[in-house]
Amino acid sequence: MSIAAALAGASAKPAGKRPYFLDPALERTTAIVMALVQELAVARQRVDTLERLLEQKGVLRREEIETFSPDAAQAAERGLWTQEYLCRVLRILQQEAEAIGVPNDVYSEDLAREIGA
Repeated sequence: MSIAAALAGASAKPAGKRPYFLDPALERTTAIVMALVQELAVARQRVDTLERLLEQKGVLRREEIETFSPDAAQAAERGLWTQEYLCRVLRILQQEAEAIGVPNDVYSEDLAREIGA
């Protein structure tokens, strides 16, 4: 997968304008924080599982993880992951910037009202 394709997929946007229920700035901040919370919770659970399994099986000790240093290819892979991650976390800001160029876009709730009428 190319970097451009990975980044585009990480910031995919549903159709229509984003509905806001609170102040837009507060909603943006909340969306970013919740994306971070979700990512961190999943990552923490996976890391904990891996560390426990590896230690139980005698493959490595947890302190070996602390002293690991990635090679160039591993560092590049981590860099790509970091870019994709930031795109997901900051997706709301990118989508709002893109929406500026689509002045006639409709809110999903407006469309629902129109269909229901």
